[in-house]
Amino acid sequence: MAKIKTAVIGVGYLGKFHAQKYAALDNSELIAVVDANPETAKEIADTLSVHGLTDYSSLLGNVDAVSIAAPTSLHYKIAKDFLEHGTHVLIEKPITVTVEEADELIELAKQNEAIIQVGFLERFNAAILKLDRAITEPRFIESHRLAPFNPRANDVNVVLDLMIHDIDIILNIVKSELTAIRASGASVLTETSDIVNARLEFANGCVANVTASRVSVKTERKMRIFQNESCATVDFQNRGLYIYQKGEGLDENGMPHIIADEQSFENNDALMEEIKAFLNSIETKTPAVVTGEDGRQALDTAIQISKLLSE
Repeated sequence: MAKIKTAVIGVGYLGKFHAQKYAALDNSELIAVVDANPETAKEIADTLSVHGLTDYSSLLGNVDAVSIAAPTSLHYKIAKDFLEHGTHVLIEKPITVTVEEADELIELAKQNEAIIQVGFLERFNAAILKLDRAITEPRFIESHRLAPFNPRANDVNVVLDLMIHDIDIILNIVKSELTAIRASGASVLTETSDIVNARLEFANGCVANVTASRVSVKTERKMRIFQNESCATVDFQNRGLYIYQKGEGLDENGMPHIIADEQSFENNDALMEEIKAFLNSIETKTPAVVTGEDGRQALDTAIQISKLLSE
């Protein structure tokens, strides 16, 4: 099978890793990397022995697939140009700035038989990949995504920066209409909200309590999912999945017997798995693991939360 001709648009901190993965995969032929900073483009291109460009125009119609790791404000324009040429796109989160832009890209992809995959890296975390077997009907979810301040990502609020990962996972787990949102937050080190708590209520009765902070002294990425007679904890940071189920009878203290299944997974390369999945969808002509519609739904929810913070 012919290799998939690929390129990466935006090779800053995250984009350079995309480029490295494409260059390493047997079914990918990395053609070029693109960055508005000519020095950055040249540095990454020289390392990988590919073309380094500051303008992606020459690639339109000449590559099969691209990763878009440019600033969010540029996602729509870049993706639109490539989708109009039938090029498959992997777009880093959030998919676009507005829901309307996301809708247009989704429609363009359908018209041109192209795939959109959205870069929610946590979907490929080793622990989350094993979660499906433990979840049947979640009733309550709580998540905490805490991180020290990083000036690299302060162009958006913490909802679009960090919380959106958990929003995506929760929407994918619950699979029910979102009926109510409550949110509060505070600006600490930037002009936008740096710490936010949101309560998501679903039509099936499930409630999710979601907290994200980028001004914490520690890093923590955990989610707890409660359902009838069981609870699952996902430790994204340490790739742990801990499942506790109600067993038969009582223990010596008269408490319900709890069966524990605690697993830790080796450090998988989530970004490599994400890109492999993207290329596999192209080769097999199957929907992306994280579709454009998934990205649109997470963005819509994140925007609704953000609007509540500004009221």
